[in-house]
Amino acid sequence: MNQYLDSKGIRISAGTIVDATIIAAPWSTKNSKKERDPEMHQTKKGNQYYFGARAHIGVDSKEGVVHSVCTSAASVHDKHMLPDLLHGEEKKVWGDAGYQGQTKVIHAAAPKAQDMTNRRVKTKQGVDEDEKRKNRTKLRVRAKVEWPFRILKRVFKYTKVRYRGLKKNHAWLLTAFALVNLYQHRKRLSPVEA
Repeated sequence: MNQYLDSKGIRISAGTIVDATIIAAPWSTKNSKKERDPEMHQTKKGNQYYFGARAHIGVDSKEGVVHSVCTSAASVHDKHMLPDLLHGEEKKVWGDAGYQGQTKVIHAAAPKAQDMTNRRVKTKQGVDEDEKRKNRTKLRVRAKVEWPFRILKRVFKYTKVRYRGLKKNHAWLLTAFALVNLYQHRKRLSPVEA
């Protein structure tokens, strides 16, 4: 898919934005085995519990093309999939505060990359206004990573996993994010009418 987009002038550049989203799985045990999916797990986000899988993606910082996808149980933290989301040629890596403190991991996967992940602004001394301003600037770039999730969940209606197990759901997510790339750039890819 990336070769096709490259042939149409949509190239992966030297920056990657990483993020993850939770995709719900059924809590119910009303099935033939009377159990939940053993590969799915629960996690707490805010004050709410979620049961299911987590889709981790790496998105190009200029074009918004999803170039890498990983699938894990919902209980796996975002930072554990970070090396798998980088292609190695990055000059900058953006991420939310969940990826904070992963500079060594970023440099191991992409030696020339600069860590542009958001930092915490609340400290014991109060709110660090300088760090808050820097985070706001980073958010302008990082916003592109939310569009593939929006298309996946709102346009393609993929809010719950389709299959039992991570392997089948990962294969489905690979196809879904390839279609997300086509959907995002559909106007640039369609032939021009005379």
